[in-house]
Amino acid sequence: MIFAFFYYLFAVLLHILFLPYLWYLSTKSKYKDAVPDRFMLSNRPFSSSGLWFHGCSLGEIVAIQPIVKEFEGTVDINISTITDTGYGKAKELYRDSRFLPFETLLPFWIIKQKALIVVEAELWYMLFFVASLRKIPTILINARISDKSYAKYLRHRWFYKKIFANIDKIFAQSDIDQERLQMLGATNIEVTGNIKLSSKPKVTTIYKKPANIFLIVAASTHETEEQLILDSWNKDTGRLIIVPRHPQRFDKVDKLIQNHIANTDITYSKFSKNKTFDTDISLVDCLGELVNIYAISDAVILGGAFAKVGGHNPVEPAYFHNILITGKYIFNQLSLFEFVDGYEIVQHDKLKESMKNIKRYKRTTLLNPGDNKAIIEQIKETIDE
Repeated sequence: MIFAFFYYLFAVLLHILFLPYLWYLSTKSKYKDAVPDRFMLSNRPFSSSGLWFHGCSLGEIVAIQPIVKEFEGTVDINISTITDTGYGKAKELYRDSRFLPFETLLPFWIIKQKALIVVEAELWYMLFFVASLRKIPTILINARISDKSYAKYLRHRWFYKKIFANIDKIFAQSDIDQERLQMLGATNIEVTGNIKLSSKPKVTTIYKKPANIFLIVAASTHETEEQLILDSWNKDTGRLIIVPRHPQRFDKVDKLIQNHIANTDITYSKFSKNKTFDTDISLVDCLGELVNIYAISDAVILGGAFAKVGGHNPVEPAYFHNILITGKYIFNQLSLFEFVDGYEIVQHDKLKESMKNIKRYKRTTLLNPGDNKAIIEQIKETIDE
């Protein structure tokens, strides 16, 4: 309790010191919701005592959906997050969603809940301390300590030991994470893998793969990427399936392909008219087919990373062990690429050479695919007590 008092006092002083700057940020459109809700008094507590899930951002909010669905309709669901993207997704999915207030406000904000389930590395001292004071069972899921951050955690081991003292159960991503968490003072740890990889892509239609044919999918492509891929591809390498990201570009990509193959012996068809993949190039001009095509493909050129979009989800093609090539602009998907082994980042001017040698690359695999069953059972046991 003595440590908690001085920690809280320090947090209050820090909060007061930064109030003028926080007020200034709140006048900016980008922060008009987040800053008042997180650092001022505009954020009301949850309206009911239910299952409280907390995740930092969009990726965590998406990752908990399969777990949350197990309890919808039987108990109230409360969601908190820290970022705008996370809050936007939470509000879209769940009625009772909030920004998590800063630590100084938590003693006045947290009400009794059936359980608090926190995702990954949201290790806020006052969050777990106040939850413990309110006798709320606390569970940390998908816990991970990266190679990059482990040394920093160890330097402040004494502090993290105090946080873990208020966490009842931990589900770690890997054996290494379990060992590192134990070194930091955590107890009652179980390894369940990465929950972000627990939702398996669903094949809705089974297509027949052409015999003895190497299939290459240009997946979720954006402006300029189709032309780059067409210029880099050779029909002797395999058949090319192009799946544009946005349906409004289907006609434009159709014309682009037709211009590219003019006066050549390259054959071409649109998926809406021919689903056999018996032409050199196929344009998938309808939605909802990408996973079905991943299931029969050999290699994927993942779009959104040769254009400065930020990349797209690499987990789905890796689930089907596709060879995976992507560009360098994967900044929006870095956390997911961490769980894919064997992908290749290729510069624009090297794509032609990479596609020529694409059959020599190894196929991708997922690292630490998760299973939510133990987490769900733990939550059920906790709320039944």
